[in-house]
Amino acid sequence: YSSKDLHGAEYIDSYVFNKVEDIRFNSTVGKFVGYTELGLKNAEAWNKGSELAQELGELERYCKPNAAIDYSAILDKTGEQG
Repeated sequence: YSSKDLHGAEYIDSYVFNKVEDIRFNSTVGKFVGYTELGLKNAEAWNKGSELAQELGELERYCKPNAAIDYSAILDKTGEQG
């Protein structure tokens, strides 16, 4: 995200094995995308199952509330010393 109102926030969940990204969920794309043979198979299955619904809700459930906390705790400070 690039603004305080969190418009355009994006949730990305990557699954990596041996330094190779197999599969990724991106909230902007709205589905899992596979990058390896195993990742393609998992993406197809996960996009048809309950995993997709769970991931779609993470942006609102987890990301935005925590980003708002970060703003209030860190980014809104004006350089107070003491």
